[in-house]
Amino acid sequence: MARTKEFNEDKALDKAMEIFWHKGYNGTSAQDLVTHLGLSRSSLYDTFGDKQKLFAQSLKKYQKQSQDQVVHLFETSENIKETLHDIFKQAVIESLEDRITKGCFMVNSSIELAMHDQEIAKIVQNNGQTMEDVFTKAVQKGQDLGQISKKLEARVLARFIFNNYSGIRVLARSGEKDKQVYDDIVKTMLSVL
Repeated sequence: MARTKEFNEDKALDKAMEIFWHKGYNGTSAQDLVTHLGLSRSSLYDTFGDKQKLFAQSLKKYQKQSQDQVVHLFETSENIKETLHDIFKQAVIESLEDRITKGCFMVNSSIELAMHDQEIAKIVQNNGQTMEDVFTKAVQKGQDLGQISKKLEARVLARFIFNNYSGIRVLARSGEKDKQVYDDIVKTMLSVL
């Protein structure tokens, strides 16, 4: 008779995401995972497969959470430009308060693994396309409401916005703590809208 699992897979995946986000794929050992998740090696691998599969599942979970949050903000927004400002302001706050300079899990994974791991590259590319679509829809909504300039197409602006957002996350990972640097980026990005 098979034994029942005595742990919450979703919570274990959250813990895996946390350690991978902090240490990266290559910096996280199997022992780190066992210790951080509080699971035996056999439970860890029986449930999630190997380290690469656990990493990919963690990254997909992060992607869904991040995308769902942004989509919700835009769908409920009455002023897209203000919502964009709020999203960027929150990214700046997180960057400045991040003592361990973890940045963005998706951006970090792109830099560390996308060139060498096809599955991770596919997740990163899917995330980029999905976020571009989300921002395009939001910009179009802002243009339709007269809150965002129509000088540039919505998709062009969406690419510009997403690139700036990702850039802020890269700066955070590098340890940048000068608020003025971030404020200048956000101010310039908003001025284009």
